[in-house]
Amino acid sequence: VLVFIDKNLHQPMYLLFCNLPFNDILGNSILIPRLLMDMLRPPSERIISYYECVIQAFTSHMFGTASMTVLMIMAFDRYVAICNPLRYAAIMTNKMVIKLTVSAWGVALVMVGILLGLTIRLNRCRTMIESPYCDNAGLFKLSCESVFINNVYGLTFTVVLFTASIGSTIITYTKITVVCLTSNNKSLNSKALKTCSTHLVVYMIMIFSGMSIIALHRFPQYSDHRKLCSILFHIVPGSLNPIIYGMQSKEVRRFLTKWLQPKKIIPSL
Repeated sequence: VLVFIDKNLHQPMYLLFCNLPFNDILGNSILIPRLLMDMLRPPSERIISYYECVIQAFTSHMFGTASMTVLMIMAFDRYVAICNPLRYAAIMTNKMVIKLTVSAWGVALVMVGILLGLTIRLNRCRTMIESPYCDNAGLFKLSCESVFINNVYGLTFTVVLFTASIGSTIITYTKITVVCLTSNNKSLNSKALKTCSTHLVVYMIMIFSGMSIIALHRFPQYSDHRKLCSILFHIVPGSLNPIIYGMQSKEVRRFLTKWLQPKKIIPSL
């Protein structure tokens, strides 16, 4: 809301950032209310239809995948801003912002659509979901058929997503570091450090949370730890994103200070 009502924030960096809170709201609005309701119910009453479970799984995986792809396009924006500052306005046009946004969501939609499409085709012989909310692994475990294809695609999905995400981030920030080390512009270096450090903090939180869930799926004896990690994966990044990005932005701090300051009324004589 702040980005849209303040014209000073109508910049590519902030418009791309809007994808993150939108993704956080979309992912958590479907999962968290249902999770809170289930916590107040006895286990025998925690019932969910299969199609509602599929929607939950789709939302959960879209949340995680879109978070990665959005952070990738934000890293590209920071790369252009720091490594090609003179060409930034020519490269990061409104058309480019739209292309990057559509690409981030389009790639996530296709990858998650295929992931769940392979699971929905399976016949089911079980009814118990062993997770606090539905996900792809929980859904295909309901089947008694061979899930070899699901495992292969799921592994490929994970490897491609993490390799592309981590690889592009490493390349981007290596180039940014080289520019900062070879530049004598202290103002540029300070700005680069501030903007890139916030991006990396959010990125590391997402990577650590996502990899923890994937790793713990392989160890059934740590199922309670996996459940806790899967819930925190949705809550923690979504809560920290506005704080980490908002508080480091001079424009956002200025707007909030102006908005929160009590207005003084000068009495008429």
